[in-house]
Parts: sequence; C-alpha cells; structure tokens
Amino acid sequence: MILDRLENSLRYAPLHPGFETAFNFFEKSSLNEFKEGKDRLDGERLFALAMTTKGKGRRDARLESHRRYIDIQYTVAGSDFIGYEIKSNCIPDENGYDSESDIEFYSNSPTTWLPVPAGSFAIFFPEDVHAPLGTDDFIHKVVIKVAVEWDSR
Repeated sequence: MILDRLENSLRYAPLHPGFETAFNFFEKSSLNEFKEGKDRLDGERLFALAMTTKGKGRRDARLESHRRYIDIQYTVAGSDFIGYEIKSNCIPDENGYDSESDIEFYSNSPTTWLPVPAGSFAIFFPEDVHAPLGTDDFIHKVVIKVAVEWDSR
C-alpha cells in the first residue's frame, strides 16, 4: 500500500508499466468534469472510474481486495478515509471471490484508517485489503484500475 500526494506520483511510475499513464491522467484530465462513469485509458488493462457520492462511514465501509487489478484511488474533492488491514488477519465473507467483478469482501473491520484528502492518492496492490469510502461526507474520487498482468503489446 502506498499513500502520497499527486505531486510525488512519478516516483512510483517505475513500479508498474501502467502507472505513468495513470498518473498523467490524474494530472492532465479535467477531473472536476469527470464525476461519474468509466473512461478506458488502455482497454481493459487500464481504466478510470469516477464517482461523486456520500461516503459509507467507517462503520459501513467494507474491506475488499482484488486479484486482477491494482487500485489507484485519487481524491479529487472532499476527504476520504480508507480502512486497511493485513490480509492474513482478514476473514473472507460467505460469498468468496467474485471473478467477474474482481472483488472479494471480508467480514471483519479494518484496524487502521488512512486519511486521503483532496490531491492525495492511495495505491492498493492485490495483497492490500482496503475499505474505501470510510468518510461520512460527500466525496469526488477517481479510481484507476491497473491490470496486474501487463503484456508489452
């Protein structure tokens, strides 16, 4: 898991071939106008999901993880709190992993909460169990999904 400000994002570009494109999208796009929906940056291997919504609050935010995608969660406006938990401490819920949606939920609650204010991002790799939208307030955020498996095309 990584938590930082957008102005420091390019230091993380060498970690994955899709990261530079993702961070350039955050810096060069009109994110204030991209409030809802999906924007494909590179087919199914790199896409952005925008949402403007009221948070769920810490009590109702659910722990989740992904296997095929890395999440880069960027707060455009407002401030999110994202829960975090070590995967070995997590108890999968009764539904298990949903391969179509690439998501697995967990029945326990996070022990750590990370503030992610406007202008900040958090990167969650497949081993990072996280609970987004822990804020009680309205938030505008963009999540870029980066495929773990990346062919060079």
